[in-house]
Amino acid sequence: MGRLALSSALDPYAHVLLDLDGCLWLGDRPTARAVQAVAALREAGKKLMFCTNDPQRSAEDFVRKLWRLGFQASVDEIASVGGAVQHGLAQRRDGGSAFVIGAQSLVDHVAAAGLRVVNNTEFATRADVVVVSNHDGFDFRELRIATQAILRGAELVGTSRDATYPMPDGPWPGSGAVLAAVEAAAERPADWMAGKPEPAFYTAALERLGPGRALGVGDRLDSDVAGAHGAGMDAALVLTGSSTRAQAAAADPPPRHVAESLADLVLRADA
Repeated sequence: MGRLALSSALDPYAHVLLDLDGCLWLGDRPTARAVQAVAALREAGKKLMFCTNDPQRSAEDFVRKLWRLGFQASVDEIASVGGAVQHGLAQRRDGGSAFVIGAQSLVDHVAAAGLRVVNNTEFATRADVVVVSNHDGFDFRELRIATQAILRGAELVGTSRDATYPMPDGPWPGSGAVLAAVEAAAERPADWMAGKPEPAFYTAALERLGPGRALGVGDRLDSDVAGAHGAGMDAALVLTGSSTRAQAAAADPPPRHVAESLADLVLRADA
């Protein structure tokens, strides 16, 4: 039990919002002692929400990966950008059609919002909405179709502006990189964004957690830290992903906590 003792830095918080890529894991490997850190948070009675801008997996996929890597989690604890896209599109009164640049899980979210997905049909360039994210199969054809649909008046929705995400062999291009290509070709910015650091993303997560002070933890200053601050939360930056200690010191406002890893933030030094 003693080895799972929490750092006093966590005492003020009833809830902890945890980023995944670069915070809990890199690729298919947990960051050092992250499994113990999450277990310690649960043991101390902290309510958790796993928050991710990764558009390539469903909530169920994230739960399966969390368990496979040694973490405990439930679907109700996942706040994903795919879910945020679905929620935002479901507000459209007239539904309509959508062209989706993204993995099948994102396509499923768009369809679940009530839109008709027109990928691989003759109507793709006449879609009412274009949803853009990263996925391994992104190609010029998708860029061309998205550009033509937007120039015909389609609404443009981005999942996030994360330019990269951390992997064991170095950064990989993220949704922000793909969105930048689409915006450049269409010569206009996205109409709205779904994921971190958007306030609506955090509002939905905090509503699910209930009353109590919350801490947002992640590896990116521009999404995790900025998003937490925008939602009125304290923010903690871990240095296992995309941002550095020097960048954190130069941020305005800076994160309240900076730690080498999630374990260094969460676990007491003598644990």
